Amino acid sequence: MSLSIADLAELRQRLTSGFGPIESEVLAEKASSLGYHGRQVEKAMAALAAFDAAPGSAEERLILIKAAAQDVWKFFVQREACGMRDQRDAIRHYGIPPEVLARLGAIEK
Repeated sequence: MSLSIADLAELRQRLTSGFGPIESEVLAEKASSLGYHGRQVEKAMAALAAFDAAPGSAEERLILIKAAAQDVWKFFVQREACGMRDQRDAIRHYGIPPEVLARLGAIEK
């Protein structure tokens, strides 16, 4: 069995990159999920800011805070799955308020 130059080039690429097709696919899925959850956090923070600009009842705001906490928690879990353990930059970037952070991981019955 002889290998073509293209086969050798592909083999060399896989050996030197450290990623095969499956690993590349997993990385792509992680990146896609991270982007999705980041957009969900952006939407949650925008909804909270819009509510604060024209305040309503405390109960309505609490619903937004709880929803935002769930979105942020999912985002942080995905970041950690991607190897990003320090959340401080994300907290600053998205403007996540302390009252949302205080609810992370809380399960309501």
